Amino acid sequence: MHSSARTNAGFTLVELIVVIILIGIVSVYAASRFVGVASFSAFTAQEQAISIIRQIQLSRMQSNLSAEQLQSNGYYTLAVTPDCLGSVAACQAGNDDSRSDVLRGDQLSFASSVSLNNQSLSFDLLGNPVGINQPGLTILISAPDSSTQICINSQGYVSRGGCV
Repeated sequence: MHSSARTNAGFTLVELIVVIILIGIVSVYAASRFVGVASFSAFTAQEQAISIIRQIQLSRMQSNLSAEQLQSNGYYTLAVTPDCLGSVAACQAGNDDSRSDVLRGDQLSFASSVSLNNQSLSFDLLGNPVGINQPGLTILISAPDSSTQICINSQGYVSRGGCV
């Protein structure tokens, strides 16, 4: 008698397609992890920058330091340098990624619309920026493929877009 059982000599087409699709999904996920922070979009950085500015502003409002004490404390003053946006203390600390009050990126740059004293901006106890007139301070965030703006108006409100 002749056996009618089929021998499996390989994989079916469906099995091969499923494996190829799974490898493709895993490789896309792995590639996104290797890209890292250097390819930040300016719009992603904008959200983080607004959060950092509000954090520094709120910390200053809760600090109750005098203007003289504020000069020696860099945690309550916003620094806007070409390669760093955050508290003065965090920008001077170097590349410490564990801090929540600083934004840096290899391909990110920051610029302000007005000339700041020592590239920093102080807030008063009400959260208003010191020395900024109408309409306010515009911070430009630039990345290789995009750019965006943040406005800090004369009353301390932080928003997306430029000050009008």
